[in-house]
Amino acid sequence: MPLPIWILTGPTASGKTDVALSIAESIHAEIISADSMLVYRGMDIGTEKPSTIMQCKVQHHLIDVVDPWDEYSVGRYVKDFERVTNDLHQKGKPFIVVGGTALYLKAIVDGLFEGPPADWEYRTYLRDIAAAQGPDSLHKMLAEVDAEAAHKLHANDHVRIIRALEVIKSTGQRISSLQTQFGKRNPKYDCVMMAIEHDRALLYRRIETRVDNMLQRGLIEEVRTLLAHPMGLSRQASQALGYKEVIDFLNGKYTPQEVSQVIKQSTRRFAKRQMTWFRSFHDIHWIQASVGDEPSKLSENILAGFRHYAPLTNN
Repeated sequence: MPLPIWILTGPTASGKTDVALSIAESIHAEIISADSMLVYRGMDIGTEKPSTIMQCKVQHHLIDVVDPWDEYSVGRYVKDFERVTNDLHQKGKPFIVVGGTALYLKAIVDGLFEGPPADWEYRTYLRDIAAAQGPDSLHKMLAEVDAEAAHKLHANDHVRIIRALEVIKSTGQRISSLQTQFGKRNPKYDCVMMAIEHDRALLYRRIETRVDNMLQRGLIEEVRTLLAHPMGLSRQASQALGYKEVIDFLNGKYTPQEVSQVIKQSTRRFAKRQMTWFRSFHDIHWIQASVGDEPSKLSENILAGFRHYAPLTNN
């Protein structure tokens, strides 16, 4: 029988963390992160990692899993996720999955395609093409070699388009023919996904406030400290939102005033891509948030939605 899974998601700065904490406290649940950057130790400010106080109130999982010089793949996440969920289920402990990394969420909801390892040189080459020829160029490339995959992917979904092209280069086979579980439900889980949505103008204001707060709390010093470690940062960690821009700043690319605006712009673009991903999920349930909504109010609405669509016997 599939294991019921409650998933709370939404774009960056939508308030998922506070809402999830409120829900978890109210039902004595634990939280499993679905954020690809929270796995890194020492990357705290730029990822808005739940504070020590938050983690003392509610047990969190899949946070601080590896050092920032290590790589961490979606394949490893799936294995860690299965281990944690099985353990909590055996203990009869309710839990909520919280995060905005769409690739992780897709792996939970639809299962994982076990493909070839990343080819970073080829990925850089493809990103250079997109930068030079425009955002639609990679989608057109994919349509020429795998029309079925291109039809299923939005032209702005660069992560999955690049992966599809990478699979063809590495294996000589189309990802649409290999990815037999594409678009199907993962039989291991019965997932209900609730997503927080803000008016775009409100979300952008929240993003600006969030970036200002991160810089005031010492994001630049955090990045400087991470780079000073003899092991440095992994390729994946160094590309994290906010960290990449600060690294460029430290290398002289931006002034202090410019780096703040660049991070805000990158974050707005990232939030837009996230929304594109989320809207591709089956049966996602949107909760509209308004100015002045307290986490407790949103958590009540979201918890009611979870219980309506997939009641858990131990909640």
